[in-house]
Amino acid sequence: MSRIIVCPLSHIDDVIRLEQASHLLTLLGPDYMIEAHGAIAADRHLRLKVHDIDETQPGQIAPQRDHAASVLAFADAWDRTSPMVIHCWAGISRSTAAMWMTMCKLNPERDELEILQAMRARAPHIAPNRLLVAHADALLGRDGRMVDALDAVGPAIGRSEGYPFFLPADFAQTVNDVA
Repeated sequence: MSRIIVCPLSHIDDVIRLEQASHLLTLLGPDYMIEAHGAIAADRHLRLKVHDIDETQPGQIAPQRDHAASVLAFADAWDRTSPMVIHCWAGISRSTAAMWMTMCKLNPERDELEILQAMRARAPHIAPNRLLVAHADALLGRDGRMVDALDAVGPAIGRSEGYPFFLPADFAQTVNDVA
């Protein structure tokens, strides 16, 4: 069974090693961007330079439609034979948006809110980046339901850094079926 794991930058080495991940998605600002990870083939490591902001700000890279499209294309290219690790600086906003986008892409018949609630049950601190989610919502043709789901789940429990958590890539396997 393949799964998607989200973690902060401080945990990627351990998570990649323990999970034997084959794919890595990095979402960091340009000043903190990591080089290719030695345990992951270069063509299986997508590195997106983007700041964790919800609107355009001078000197910052706001999430763009192209960023969302790149995440979704990366999800399409993943063969799901080994886990995918997604990380940002803290494992709270950009990475959780990317996980949710990927889950919605891979499970088009599943409800956006149901997926987000499963993520929040595993990690009450998650707060997916609203702008990245809005771009994905449009690209996936979800008609605003992803943005509405963000409002429906309410605020996250505040943390300065998240912890690793996962969901099965095939959402038909409920969160309760995997430990």
